[in-house]
Amino acid sequence: WNMLLGHLEEHGLQLPCLEEIMVGGSAVPRRIVESFDQQYGVTVIHGWGMTEMSPIGTICRLKPSMKKLDYDQQLDIRLKQGTPVFGVGMKIVDEDDVELPHDGTTFGRLLVRGPWTVKRYFRDEKDCVDADGWFDTGDVATIDQYGYMQITDRSKDLIKSGGEWISSVDLENAAMGHEQIELAAVIGVSHPKWEERPLLVVKVGSGGSLTGDEVKSFLSDKVAKWWLPEDVVFVDEIPLTATGKISKLTLRKQFSDYQFPGLEES
Repeated sequence: WNMLLGHLEEHGLQLPCLEEIMVGGSAVPRRIVESFDQQYGVTVIHGWGMTEMSPIGTICRLKPSMKKLDYDQQLDIRLKQGTPVFGVGMKIVDEDDVELPHDGTTFGRLLVRGPWTVKRYFRDEKDCVDADGWFDTGDVATIDQYGYMQITDRSKDLIKSGGEWISSVDLENAAMGHEQIELAAVIGVSHPKWEERPLLVVKVGSGGSLTGDEVKSFLSDKVAKWWLPEDVVFVDEIPLTATGKISKLTLRKQFSDYQFPGLEES
């Protein structure tokens, strides 16, 4: 959808017959939703699921009462992955499997279950669910008081810095809010003092020109100060998987020996 937006803008095209698009591969940056809404009259509908769920888990549609909210408040909700579809049970738990509150801020491991959710992988000898049928998705999420779930990150992509967690998804989406940034990815890189610090990898759109300091300045009022990337690296292309998602595995290999500026002398 990001590439479609670029194509439409480059050629001055419209989408007169399109009303809605579904996005389920990764979280949609706010800027993209606003662009489809305001420039093309197309509504972006968030969804989430897994092959192991056959595959739909949630769909994000506003409840009737929410349509009275102003646009920005509605957009805050629409940026979440949504509420479970019929047949899907969902909860978040801590590291000790204690269920966490649905307050929209507390995040934990996302567990799901249901009649068509995986029980055992092909040719495995043991079930991949617990005794009560809960499957650990590998995602970290929040659930609010209305039942709307929002993915915070994949558990393996969270960045632990100074004992606190940083969401790579939230940092990426904040960076994507910059009009010159076509694509952004965040990975954790080893740091001698803080354990890990975020490295922001950026692909600038055609004709754009940015510096690392300009990107950090743009992010300074959008995320907590300690979330700001330790460094910004500009690349011609960001590796994608076959399904169009950012390949964090490839990025980690690419930057496996990376050292933040200044650490070489410290």
